Amino acid sequence: MIKPLSAAIGSILLVSFFATSAHAQDSTSPTDAPSTPKAAKKKDDKNNDQPVNLDQVVVTGVRTPKAIDEIPGAITVVNKEEIAHTLLVTEDATAVLARSVPGYAESSQAMSNTGETLRGRIPLRLFDGVPQGSPLREGTRNGTFTDMGIVGRIEVINGPSASEGIGAAGGIINYLSKTPTKEGNETTITTRYQTQGKSDSGSWKTGVTFARKEASYDVLLAGSYIDRGMTYDGNGRRIGLNTSGSLADSTSSNLFAKLGYNFGEGDDQRLQATFSKFKITGKGDYIQVLGCRGPTDDPPCATPRTNTSERGHIDGSRDAFNDFKQYSAEYTNKNLFGGALDINVYKADQAMRYLPENTEDKQDPLIAPLNTLFDQSEITAKKRGIRTSWTRPDFLVTGLELHTGVDVARDEAQQRLALTDRLWVPPMIYNSVAPYAQLSYDIGQFTISGGYRRESDRLTVDSYTTTYYRNRVFVQGGKLSYKENLRNIGGIWRFNDEWSAFASYSEGFTLPNIGIPLRNISIPGQSVSRISDLNAIIYKNNEFGFNWRGDRGAFGATHYISKSPFGSSLAIDPNTSDFILSRAPVRIEGTELTGEWRFNPDWKATAIYSHITGKTAFWSQDPAGNYGAGALKKPLGVLDINPDKLAYAVTWNYSPHGDATLGATSLFGRHVSGNDTRAYDGATFSYSERTHGYTLFDLGVNYDLERYGKLSLGVENLLDKQYILSWSQLAGYQNYWSGRGRVTSLTYTITL
Repeated sequence: MIKPLSAAIGSILLVSFFATSAHAQDSTSPTDAPSTPKAAKKKDDKNNDQPVNLDQVVVTGVRTPKAIDEIPGAITVVNKEEIAHTLLVTEDATAVLARSVPGYAESSQAMSNTGETLRGRIPLRLFDGVPQGSPLREGTRNGTFTDMGIVGRIEVINGPSASEGIGAAGGIINYLSKTPTKEGNETTITTRYQTQGKSDSGSWKTGVTFARKEASYDVLLAGSYIDRGMTYDGNGRRIGLNTSGSLADSTSSNLFAKLGYNFGEGDDQRLQATFSKFKITGKGDYIQVLGCRGPTDDPPCATPRTNTSERGHIDGSRDAFNDFKQYSAEYTNKNLFGGALDINVYKADQAMRYLPENTEDKQDPLIAPLNTLFDQSEITAKKRGIRTSWTRPDFLVTGLELHTGVDVARDEAQQRLALTDRLWVPPMIYNSVAPYAQLSYDIGQFTISGGYRRESDRLTVDSYTTTYYRNRVFVQGGKLSYKENLRNIGGIWRFNDEWSAFASYSEGFTLPNIGIPLRNISIPGQSVSRISDLNAIIYKNNEFGFNWRGDRGAFGATHYISKSPFGSSLAIDPNTSDFILSRAPVRIEGTELTGEWRFNPDWKATAIYSHITGKTAFWSQDPAGNYGAGALKKPLGVLDINPDKLAYAVTWNYSPHGDATLGATSLFGRHVSGNDTRAYDGATFSYSERTHGYTLFDLGVNYDLERYGKLSLGVENLLDKQYILSWSQLAGYQNYWSGRGRVTSLTYTITL
């Protein structure tokens, strides 16, 4: 289980200091990390040759192994034990984050990660440091991109950061693949079956991982296949298919390979190549049957009923999918001019197709009579890039560390209506060059750090014509330049071996899901260069907190305030029920707590808590200059801000060969409201939103059969509770979904 070790404190973002809140989390056993850092050994100068718990080391945001108690800010490290426990309960790739990271929203339980924010903003997801998804057209499909069985740990930077490039509005989530650690060959076979007791609810998985390690090289090869059945809610009613893509009624396949070769004096140089191919595809055996929220719905109904599914297929439709391919090559040299060099070259191609819809914005009378045309959205994105860093300890003076480098990236994206081959979002190309430098100075019990990153970027958009629904207007393409200076500063004070405190300031940078405002243009005479909604978003984050770590437990608390003078939030178009962007000032404030207590060697309890509030303006600045942006009087709702969350668990090692974990996640009910009047024209605005909370229990039990393998039982939603997902309680396009009822899983794993 992930131990919310408050240990120390977040991450020094190389360049844009991600001062965010969270808490470094410790682990009961070491996990994979590149190498033992000098910083991690400072704790015991007399025993520098002793093994170091590598879960107290992070590389995300600093790109070189660094002890977390020398990084101002706050991070969460999800270790392999926590990942393994979540996999016993569900194959949902983002569920482990919802259970382990305080500021992470509830899991959507779908192929889509709509509503899954981190501290109220969209996070940048990385796989071995390579970005997933695209800030040009955020399709909320970047949370399911690999088999979680090959992930060794997850490093989460909680809060705005520019250290890994654009897109980290809510922080950075870096999934790090496993690395062979034992000499010789090791083959692991995993089989899993899960069911809800219904004839069409059965799901099964088969996975094989081969690892080989010798003195100079290591190899990791993995493959898996999952066949998923339908899902049912606590009332035994089949759950409707998610319009953005469902995990239910799907198959997924994953291939992964990583080869590393060490050479040079003392093996201080390494070449590593990685390949990943993942695809999840809907079977297309079911269609959605819409529910009704009650007498006020259109059409109304006497008794509310959620969306459900029935067997069927829409003629001419294609299966929804997520298709991810990734290649990377990395060179490291631990002793180059007295420092450590890292060069990572990557390529990532991604494609996402959504379910068929006959919404207003997809109609065209030249193709079919109005309200009869079904179409399917498809997003494609391509990334190319090179990330470099050089880290020099004791730079000029003892205790001063320099970390510097340059990142170069190219991102291409577009969106089409696949069945009719219509352009919906034009081809966009984003080129970025970003040099950075970070200094960190250890002075006894203090660590002070600060850095600077220079973004010199350019967006190129082709000319295009909008769809029939947007009046078929011609939009002149063009280029936009983004030049930003991003700064960070922070410090840590380690009072003694148990207590520490930190404070930090950081700036982050991202783009506002550019595809949405581009596809929604309906007024003639528009030009890309004159669309204010395409302007970048700059985040300014202040954070402070403290951590305590004792022999038997740990506790941490963090408070943060995140501001964006020209930010973005999600709203729902009343005509299409689709998402639209609202560009106005945004302020988010939150508090996070983590704790752990080990009663004895056999019993342990952990808990996390998150409270977030946020406000924006009801209107943005008028481009014509008639009025400025409104005051911060509109509360951010569940599409942006997760309700209060409390997650807790108890682990019992009931025998030398077995353990059991009972966990629970509570999302609290919430009511937010606000109103404002614009002086310029007397226009009035109001917003009110109420969501109801729920608590879900899960159970995981392991028993090690030693040379005969390991047998595991997992139960999700142990009490079979009926509930509505928080973000689904807000009326939107066909989004009235229940959450999953009780799911029972049996897993057998054997290592040869």
